[in-house]
Amino acid sequence: MSAESNHNMSESDLIKGCLNNERVAQELLYRRFSPKMYAVCLRYAGKAEDAQDILQDGFVKVFRNLHMYRGEGSFEGWIRRIFVNTAIEHYRRQVNLYPVTEHHENQLESKELSALDSLGAKDILLMIRELSPGYRTVFNLYVIEGYSHKEIAEIVGISEGTSKSQLARAKGVLQNMIKRKRSIP
Repeated sequence: MSAESNHNMSESDLIKGCLNNERVAQELLYRRFSPKMYAVCLRYAGKAEDAQDILQDGFVKVFRNLHMYRGEGSFEGWIRRIFVNTAIEHYRRQVNLYPVTEHHENQLESKELSALDSLGAKDILLMIRELSPGYRTVFNLYVIEGYSHKEIAEIVGISEGTSKSQLARAKGVLQNMIKRKRSIP
């Protein structure tokens, strides 16, 4: 039984095979989800090497915790959450998120950021990868993953105000990147 001949294996059969430690099922699960999960990892990582590390750590967690998947909701969503949490853990160990005064936060949030609307998604994602890890993490969680500042504060271990200021700073940095990009002929 080769991985090639079973590429159409159902999700439930794939999960059962992985739970039974079948190598073919494990390889198929990895092949099926690694491209999308690598994209998630890249959004949080600054370098491709870091994204690869997060990807590998994430799949170890997926296989180790697969027995905890209850079949409720999307399996891909369950896996995605593991990868987002793995990326956050990776950067929580490496990065300090610095609080900003309330006055500074209000100044940052009041800036005009409409320039982001004029870029394509690929351009924006490339710019997001250039953000510092703290800014990138909060930006991704809020803008892309849809978490509230309260949820981000709990996930990352910061205050709600710090989450808001990190987002505002990230948007400000992105705005400056856009301005620089536009000024280059």
